[in-house]
Amino acid sequence: MLLKKIIEGIQMVKGKDISVLNLKNRNNFVCDYFVVCNGESQNQVYAIYRSIEKITLEKLKEKPWHIEGVKNREWILIDYVSIVVHVFQKQVRLYYNIENIWAKNL
Repeated sequence: MLLKKIIEGIQMVKGKDISVLNLKNRNNFVCDYFVVCNGESQNQVYAIYRSIEKITLEKLKEKPWHIEGVKNREWILIDYVSIVVHVFQKQVRLYYNIENIWAKNL
């Protein structure tokens, strides 16, 4: 249910290129899923973060355990413990390429 609401929050503000990495059956991973998406600007990255936070709080009473990157708005990480969400500006996402890094470890 949390995963579904996170994706819904991203879609509500037109987040792009949503990718979900299922880590459930892997040993030594700290979470069950990585969700990765991007926005076209710092403002959209921030709007995606706020949308996720709002929908998960309102619908599920879930608050993130930890948040990073809100100040620079290039890469915001939202940690719900079982799900870690990465919201990037498109060029930053391409630069770090975290899906491929993690996919190699799967």
